[in-house]
Order: sequence, then structure tokens, then C-alpha cells
Amino acid sequence: MKEAKYYEKLDNKRVHCYLCPRHCKIGDGQPGFCFIRQNRDGVLYQLAYGHPYAVNIDPIEKKPLFHYLPGTRILSLGTAGCNMGCKFCQNWNMSKAKYIHQSAEELSPVQAVQMAENRGCRSVAYTYNEPTIWAEFAEDISSVAHGHGLGNVMVTNGYITPEVIHEVYRDIDAANVDLKSFSEEFYRKITLTQLEPVLEALTLLQNMGVWVEITTLIIPTLNDQREELQSLCEWVVGNLGPDVPMHFTAFHPDYKLRDKPRTPVHTLETAREWARDVGVNYVYVGNVHSSSANTYCPECETLLIDRSWHNLGRNRLTRDGCCPQCGHRIPGRFTKAIA
Repeated sequence: MKEAKYYEKLDNKRVHCYLCPRHCKIGDGQPGFCFIRQNRDGVLYQLAYGHPYAVNIDPIEKKPLFHYLPGTRILSLGTAGCNMGCKFCQNWNMSKAKYIHQSAEELSPVQAVQMAENRGCRSVAYTYNEPTIWAEFAEDISSVAHGHGLGNVMVTNGYITPEVIHEVYRDIDAANVDLKSFSEEFYRKITLTQLEPVLEALTLLQNMGVWVEITTLIIPTLNDQREELQSLCEWVVGNLGPDVPMHFTAFHPDYKLRDKPRTPVHTLETAREWARDVGVNYVYVGNVHSSSANTYCPECETLLIDRSWHNLGRNRLTRDGCCPQCGHRIPGRFTKAIA
């Protein structure tokens, strides 16, 4: 447990947390919406500092990140809680859990980086639940990681305030951001949040030089309509550019949304074609076996990187990240751990 950053003290031992757009006003003895930031006697604490719930070694492709150090391993850390209330959460056993110190591992920032180095990882990922809510821990690990030449990755819902994003992401090299829908109604009813702060965060992250990839979980009847998906992709092309990789992934019934069917592969493939039609150069299909997880050159259609599930096949990019056939430079971070 460590005193949190990003809050101010109010009267009657209340505090105002401004880390995310919820702007929780928290009474003495109470947690914020995320469960992991708690007011104790007028001081806001981050409960999970140095004590993650989950520590694993993953392929970078699992995040998913396809244009950031492909084929490398990454140390993945997660805690508990979330600042969204997604009814379809695919990882609800962590994101909806209240933090219990006894269930966690003990791991300092230095120990986390040592573990990554000892296991041959090129980067550290802050993932599984929403890392924004344990920003203090992620910040300290990422600072140590950079000092050892390792990269840092956020896997996030993007629900963070512009007041803090530069500090939280100071040492972050890449982020996969969930853009869950392009509908304010969807965000309000299904995630209990708002769309606009996520769009603002995406724009800020790219302007900061963070390598950004986007994931959209496609849920039958809720966000799979052509008009919405095309509008989402048009926003990405118009505001972030055509080279931001997009991942359309399959939903399975879980948590509070068990009345919807699994996403058919055909739906994902169709969404991919819609995205390409509006100008997105790199569109991937995930959570299913599909050749649409491969990377092709947008200029000459040469197969550059082939993938099976989260396993990398042959990487045909040149050492400087170019297509060997036509020389087109593929955007991403392919050779260095730190951008």
C-alpha cells in the first residue's frame, strides 16, 4: 500500500481522485469505483503497489501488439479492479475483484525488471485489468525498465484524464487501447462510462509519440453494425492516420452479457473489409484462427509476417522494418526496445 498520486483533499476527510474521468469523490474509509484506490483517514492510497495479482510471461502478440517487437516475450503484470463497468468483460474475475492483499504476490519495481531480464523479455506489460488505476506502480516499474533498456506497454481502456496522461505515460513506449464502440449510448449503457475521453486519450498518446494499436471487441447486435464500424474506422483514419493497426476480436458470452452469441468469424472478416474500404492499412482479426492475423505490405500485398493465433511464423521484414519486395517502410517499432 502506498499513498496515491493524482488526488486532492476535500473537507470532512473526503478526497477527489482525478486520475480518470470518473473524478470520484471518496469518503473516509471508502474505495473509489475501481476498488483499488481507497481513502483512509483523508489520505488516498493505492492498495496494490508492489503486490500484483497476476505475473506471467506472454508473447507480445497476445496483448495484442503486432507492430511492436514482434516475436518477443513480455513480462505481464496485473492487479484487481477497473474504472469501467463493462457488462461483457472477458476478464471479470480480475477487473471486478476487490483487492485482497493476501491473494497477491510481492514484487517491487526492481524485482519486476530483474524477472523480465532473467526470462529473456524485451518489455514489461501493464495489463489484465486496467493499469491506469494502479498508475503509481506502473510508473515506477516503467522508469526502472527504461533504465535497463526494456520497453513498456500499456494494455488499457484509455479512460484517463488529460491532466495526468503525460506523467502516467512518461516511460511508456506502446499501448493497445480498447476502443469498445463508436457510440456514446453503448459506452454509457454497456460500460458505464463515456466515449469522448477515450478518443481524446488516443489522440494525446499518438501526439506524445507512444506507439498505438487499437482493439475493438465485436459483440453481435451491439456494435457490429456497418455504419458504426465504418464511422469508428473513419475517425481513426482522420484523426490518427491510416497506419494505426486495428484488431477486431471475437466476443464470447461472459459476466453480465451471456445472452449474446459468440462472434462469427465471418463478422470479423467482414468488419476487416469495411475497415480496409475506408483506408485502414493494417487490420487484424483476433481470438479466432484466421489468416487475417498476418501482416501484408499495403503497397505490393507481399506477406511480411505470418501468425497462427499468438505464435509468430516467419518475419520477412528487412532489419530496418521495410518490405523486402518494394521497400515500403512498415510503421511500428521492430528493432529497438525503447522508441
